[in-house]
Amino acid sequence: MEQFHNFQDQLRKFARLAIKTGVNLQEGQGLYLVAPIESVQFANLVTEEAYKAGAKDVLPDWTDDTTALLRFQHAPLEALENIPSWKFYARNELVKDNYTVLNIYGPDPDLLENVDGSRVAAFMKTYVQGITVYREYMMKHKIQWSIVAYPTIAWSKKVFPDKPVDEAQNLLMKEILRISRVSGNDDPVAEWEEHNKKLHIATDFLNKQKFRKLIYKAKGTDLTIDLPEGHIWWGGSEPDDSGIQFNPNIPTEEVFTLPHKNGVNGTVSSTKPYNFNGQIIDHFSLTFKDGEVVDFKAEKGHEALKHLLESDEGARHLGEVALVPHRSPVSESGLVFYNTLFDENASCHLALGKAYPTCIRGGNNMNEEQLEQAGVNNSIVHEDFMVGSAELDIDGVKEDGTKVAVFRKGAWAFSFE
Repeated sequence: MEQFHNFQDQLRKFARLAIKTGVNLQEGQGLYLVAPIESVQFANLVTEEAYKAGAKDVLPDWTDDTTALLRFQHAPLEALENIPSWKFYARNELVKDNYTVLNIYGPDPDLLENVDGSRVAAFMKTYVQGITVYREYMMKHKIQWSIVAYPTIAWSKKVFPDKPVDEAQNLLMKEILRISRVSGNDDPVAEWEEHNKKLHIATDFLNKQKFRKLIYKAKGTDLTIDLPEGHIWWGGSEPDDSGIQFNPNIPTEEVFTLPHKNGVNGTVSSTKPYNFNGQIIDHFSLTFKDGEVVDFKAEKGHEALKHLLESDEGARHLGEVALVPHRSPVSESGLVFYNTLFDENASCHLALGKAYPTCIRGGNNMNEEQLEQAGVNNSIVHEDFMVGSAELDIDGVKEDGTKVAVFRKGAWAFSFE
């Protein structure tokens, strides 16, 4: 019984962390809470913490993987390609009304493994286009938003396939709480303040370097990434338009910026499986020329990767460059999570698709044409995939041609202390 109460206490601390540090909800704001129906007890704790913080309203949006699977299996293709606008109305309007957004995340990695990828791609393309306003508010940080994790049954069984369901969920929850800096800390909110400070030291250092390009070297990877003039590195907490600090991801170990959309050349190989819309892509490589993917290979999920790259023109270009030490709390677990929120924080990663306008000086005030001219990629997708390992070396090249070691053997090549 004591162990149960300790576990409940940690869940409440996690819920408070999501509200205070994740979205940093302010008095009088609303909270839009996207959550799997399996997480209802945790979602109720989050809701309670939101009201304690002064929320004017908590609007839950319950999701269910089985219902989603049935849609992809049985709905007419026309219904997947043509989604009525009223289905998007609430999302696009609530962000205008100063609602923060919290996503409790725990999808089934294998949900759509046996579904025709073209049906999934058709739906996702229409869906993302329908929530353009909602997505813009998040990617331009016009509102606070965050993602935290919950161990759904299917996800838990994927990570711990040899364990009974209850044990698998308990083991995954323990890892989530540890990696999210909840377990072992009396005050996770204060712990995250310290963690954010360390990430800010890293971004300050990188911003002072003003690198012109990054060079990646590892087994299967020989890649050069140009960085646009005025690029900005971010990591940890970030400010929204009004200056309120929030943490988009819990956990996070990354510092990131954007590449020049036309300045990526060479080949990069994945180092972890990637879950794209419920389909696993693994052991894949991408070859770039002048920023565009001109060739790709995948031992698993070739068709899913093909559909991703065909989402639109921008899906064949990079929109994010993220640096993560190989020895992070996630990688030290020794687990593959089949979940981008976690796996991307175990490894340096890149993202195909849309770039964050916040990652270039003045980006939030640029129109689409100006962003294009500055080399900022645009797309309906933003898909992170992992490329880091204990062998990865990264050099930064400054404007005068000076090379600076950034990563050696998967670790920072300099100290931020």
